Amino acid sequence: QVQLVESGGGLVQAGGSLRLSCAASGRTFSNYGMSWFRQAPGKAREFVAGLSGSGISTSYADSVTGRFTISRDNAKHTVSLEMNSLKPEDTAVYYCAAARFRVPETYLDVDYWGQGTQVTVSS
Repeated sequence: QVQLVESGGGLVQAGGSLRLSCAASGRTFSNYGMSWFRQAPGKAREFVAGLSGSGISTSYADSVTGRFTISRDNAKHTVSLEMNSLKPEDTAVYYCAAARFRVPETYLDVDYWGQGTQVTVSS
């Protein structure tokens, strides 16, 4: 069983930056691929960024490539999402997600979800 707790959301102006963090419980954190998803009002939950258990392989949605960076610290059992050059269309609830031995890139890939953290970007 893995529990995920996100933090770091908030309100920021367009062009600004935020850093989201996700703390994971469990003793085998490095066995899990970790991702961030987001869900805007009235829209489906979508993949944002993911990385492998080792942290070597990463993947990003086209809409955030070059602006967002995902990273992890296996010793601290944390995964982070650095978000720069934020746009109003980045406004959403951001969810941390984990999947055993794979990087979750679709809703069906995910084994565990966090509770979500709100990010609001004002224009």
